[in-house]
Parts: sequence; structure tokens; C-alpha cells
Amino acid sequence: MKVEENDKLILITNDDGLYAGGLRTLIRIMEDFGKLVVISTTDSRSAMSQALTVKQPIRVKLLEEDEHKRIFACSGTPADGVKLAVNQLLERKPDLIASGINHGSNASASILYSGTMAAALEGCLYNITSVGFSLNSYSSSADFSGCDKYIRQICSMLLSEPLPPGICLNVNFPALPAEEIRGMVVARQASGNWQEEFERRKDPAGKTYYWLTGSFINHEPEASDTDDWAIQNGFVSVVPVTTDMTAYRYMETLKSRL
Repeated sequence: MKVEENDKLILITNDDGLYAGGLRTLIRIMEDFGKLVVISTTDSRSAMSQALTVKQPIRVKLLEEDEHKRIFACSGTPADGVKLAVNQLLERKPDLIASGINHGSNASASILYSGTMAAALEGCLYNITSVGFSLNSYSSSADFSGCDKYIRQICSMLLSEPLPPGICLNVNFPALPAEEIRGMVVARQASGNWQEEFERRKDPAGKTYYWLTGSFINHEPEASDTDDWAIQNGFVSVVPVTTDMTAYRYMETLKSRL
């Protein structure tokens, strides 16, 4: 697949695996925007955050190629996939990185654990306009039809008006049919955290192991300008995210104490 200079080149990835419904939906939508290179894993790499593979080899296999797209399977993490694509697999820097569509919300503190958003943030580090898409449903048979219109609108904007360096978008969809989605809002990240619980279990050999469960706690459930409020109330949330994690509002206080 030769990419001409005037063609849009789009890199697609995810953290739910190569055969996830969300990835297949995103590929179908993005085929209308340009040439695609898809890199994903054959199984899930959810909650990998920005993890990189450094103590074992990363293997990549070309699974499919035609005049419109190439699809690669990667043994590494979502961040690995972006690095490999940009450094080894692509003829030039892509015009857009689109990650997802994730099975499950990545609103609020979930972004810290998300492999989907890690891929988008990795794109930021290369100064590539990047966006992560997530649906507020963990079902393997989730209905992604409500995402189509908004993904097209967002990606059309990003391809004509690239984001500033170091900024990407975190987009979360409510798990609703298209006709029930109330619109799209630019929001801020909600303050919240996951309240973990560990179930103590026994394996068939009688040995103890632990299974992580838990629930998300929104610290400001009444605030109507947050991503979590938006998706709970039927809106698509769009949060601009930066790779700069400096707590600027605390800098002067810290200087006065040191």
C-alpha cells in the first residue's frame, strides 16, 4: 500500500484486541477518511496504561493488505504499537491516530489506566494529532452504532484543524442508540477514583489467588461540566488532554515551602 503525499494516512489501534467489535467499527468508519494502518494485539491489553515491552522481543505480523489498508498483529502493548508503527512500519508520520473504540468508559480517573488513551497520549509525544474513543459498555456485543456520526464529525475536524502539540482528545460515548444520544459536549475530567475490592479465591489445587473487582466513585456527581456527568446524562463527552502533568496551581505554594 503506497501512500501518496496528498493522501491522509491514519493509524488505528486499540487495547481490546484485534477482533474486538469496537476496533472493527472504527476501521469501517475511518476507511472513508484515508489510507489506514491498523496495529493491534490478538488478545486484550486493557488497563496497560503507558506500559512498554522492554524485557522481551516484540513481534509484528502483517495479516491483511489491500490498496486501502494494512492490518498488523502486535505482541506488545498499545503504546508499543504506536512506537513501532511510527518508527518502523509507516512510510511517513500519520495525519491522525485514532484509538478504540474501547469497550468501557475511559472518563475521569480511568484515563490513568487506559491502554486506549495511552496510545493517543503516545501520539502526542510524537506531535501527531490523536484521539481515543470509548463506549460506556463492557459487553463484547455492545452496540456501537451511536458512535458513527460523532466519530465522523470529530475526525473530520481533526484532519482539517490538527491539535496543538502535546494535546489529544478523550472521547466517551454513552451506551445508547443513536437516536437517544442528546448531543456532544466539551467537558473536563471528573474528579473520582476506583474503589478496589479483591475477591479471595481458591484454585483447583487449593492455592489462594485474588481477583480484582471494584466500582468507580465520582467525587462530584452534581457537577454538570464533567465527562462522567455527560455520559451518564446521554451526551458524548470530549475532553482535551495534555501530556504535561505539572500541577501548576501548586507551584508557588511549593516554592514557598522549600
